[in-house]
Amino acid sequence: MRIVKYTHACVRLEQEGRTLVVDPGVWSEPSALSGADAVLVTHEHADHVDVLRLAGLGVPVYAPADADLPGLETVPVSAGEEFTAAGFRVRAVGGRHAFVHEGRPDCANLGYVVDQELYHPGDSLHVPQEPVDTLLVPVHGSWLRTSEAIDFVKAVAPRRAFGIHDAQINERGLAGANGWLAEETGDVYRRLRPGESA
Repeated sequence: MRIVKYTHACVRLEQEGRTLVVDPGVWSEPSALSGADAVLVTHEHADHVDVLRLAGLGVPVYAPADADLPGLETVPVSAGEEFTAAGFRVRAVGGRHAFVHEGRPDCANLGYVVDQELYHPGDSLHVPQEPVDTLLVPVHGSWLRTSEAIDFVKAVAPRRAFGIHDAQINERGLAGANGWLAEETGDVYRRLRPGESA
């Protein structure tokens, strides 16, 4: 499986001519969706889903059943559900967005385990029950501390981890957060810049 990182939380998964895109938000490049066969959306926030762009795409868009996405036709998904998207086997896990303050925001958030190999958690630190080879770890957010990101990588214990959810801080801040993640998780963690693949 080839993983291509785009700005913020968006990743493109390619395998044997099939393309699955996860969380193409308003900050991600339109090219992330070029030739996409299906899209997974973790939750309703604009940094994870560009409703206008997806509404005219003409491919299946899978999203939490409780997501509020007016104007976008989606395939509703619930936690624990298994399905096939663009030929990839997907299992939805988790259920709710991480809290920022006083229980807010409180919206549906699903993480997706793809082909029992890669895990995209959206805006949560839900640890999946099954082991995963590749973890996409949120680096920064109003709901996240660096120590929590480090503990998340250690709890999931993947073979490798790549940073996502990183467009809200400048290069100096990213250098600090990525440095701590790499230092504390050994050879597991590596930053992919937008456009880089692994």
